Amino acid sequence: MDNESTHEYQSLLTVLHECMVACNTCYQACLQEDDVQKMTECIRLDRECADFCSYFEQAISRGTAYVSELATTCITICKDCGNECKQHNHDHCQKCAEACLKCAEECQKLLA
Repeated sequence: MDNESTHEYQSLLTVLHECMVACNTCYQACLQEDDVQKMTECIRLDRECADFCSYFEQAISRGTAYVSELATTCITICKDCGNECKQHNHDHCQKCAEACLKCAEECQKLLA
């Protein structure tokens, strides 16, 4: 993939990175919450989503031939993480939910 092709995915690369950062931030903050037991699914999904978004960002930068397949998986993971985070009233969870759902939306645009 040349620079022009990478440029084509610039907005997706940006939201993937923002989602990864938001998920990592939420993950760390969840570990500090008083009732960590209530946050276990949020923590698990934060990790999963952050790792996948990071991988997808790197794969695009390397010129992967699997952009559509990875985008489809990313939509599922980001929606699951975003919907879990939306259930928690913590600011970090709400920001993470917003980033995840924005990322899922950007992936959906790519597939349209």
